[in-house]
Amino acid sequence: MALALLNIMLVALPMAHCYPTVFQDLPQGSRNRSSIKFLAVGDWGGVPYPPYVTPVEQTTAREMGKIAKQMGADFVLALGDNFYYTGVDSVDSPRFNDTFESVFTAKSLNIPWYVLAGNHDHAGDVRAQIDYSRKSSRWRFPYFYYELNFRIPSTDKTLAIIMLDTVMLCGNSDDFVGEKPQRPLSAVDASRQLTWLKARMKKSRADFLLVAGHYPVWSVSEHGPTECLLKLLRPLLVKHNATAYFCGHDHNLQYIVESDVGYVVSGAGNFLDPDVRHWHHVPRGAVRFFTGEASTLGGFVHGEVSKDQMVLTFFQAKGTSLYRTVLPRRDLD
Repeated sequence: MALALLNIMLVALPMAHCYPTVFQDLPQGSRNRSSIKFLAVGDWGGVPYPPYVTPVEQTTAREMGKIAKQMGADFVLALGDNFYYTGVDSVDSPRFNDTFESVFTAKSLNIPWYVLAGNHDHAGDVRAQIDYSRKSSRWRFPYFYYELNFRIPSTDKTLAIIMLDTVMLCGNSDDFVGEKPQRPLSAVDASRQLTWLKARMKKSRADFLLVAGHYPVWSVSEHGPTECLLKLLRPLLVKHNATAYFCGHDHNLQYIVESDVGYVVSGAGNFLDPDVRHWHHVPRGAVRFFTGEASTLGGFVHGEVSKDQMVLTFFQAKGTSLYRTVLPRRDLD
C-alpha cells in the first residue's frame, strides 16, 4: 500500500507545479490603464557558432524594443526554439547570454519572458532552460507546461494563458529532413499533459483564453498542420471556445481563423521562410494573413487585451505593422 501511494505521489508531483494558486503580477505602470499588453515571438534562438545571433534576430529584437516602448508590453511569450540547433546543455551555457540577454537589451524588454520549449530545445536539456528561471529576473519557465492568469487592470475581466509543450505531447521532429512528429518520447508524459490540459480548459472561466505551443495546429507553410494537434488539441480549443492559439515552428507570420478560433503563427524571430506548400491543407478561406519574405527582416506579434476585445498587430522588424485583427471576449454562457 505504501509503495502504491508513493507511486501516485511521484506521478502527481510534476502536476502540482502546473497549477497556479495566484494571479500573476503586472508591472507597476499597468495599474493606471485598462488593458494587458504583450509580445509574442517564436523561433528566435540564434545559431550555435559566433556571433551566436542572426541578423533577423538582431533586427527583430530592436523592433520589439521600440514597439514595447511605444505601445507598451507587460510580458513576452517566447514560443520555442529558443536556442538553435540543439538547445542548451547546461544552466550555465553561454548561449543564455550570447543569444538572449545580450540581444534583447532594450529597457522596455526587461519584463517577464514566459517561455516554452520547441523541437530544437528538446534536442538539448530543457530542464536547464527551466532552471535558468532561477538565474534570470525576466526568464520565466516554471515547468514544461503551465498556466498563467491575469486580471485586466481597471476591469473585472481576466486573461488566462495555457503554455504547452507540444514536443512532449506529439514527439520531436527533424527539420533538416522535413520530418513531422510521429509519437511522443514518453506516452506517460504525453498523457499526463493532455489530462492536465483538459482539466484546465474545462475549469477556466477566463474572459480571454489563450493557448500557446511550439507546433502549429494550422499552418500553410513548410511544416503544415500538425496531425497530432488536430486530433488532440483542436477539439478542445473549439469545445471550450478558446480565444486563440499561438505558436511558432514555421518561420513566418500567419493568421488563420477556423471554427471561431484565431490561430497565430509567430515564428519569424530568427529566420524567414516564404514557403506556402500547405496552402490547400487548411480550410478554404481560413487564411487571413501570411508573410515570410526576407524583406521584412523578421517579425513578431503585439497583443492588447482590454475589457471586451483582444487586438493583435503583426509587425515586421523593419518598422511597420502588416496586419491587425480584433478578437472578441469569450462567450461563457
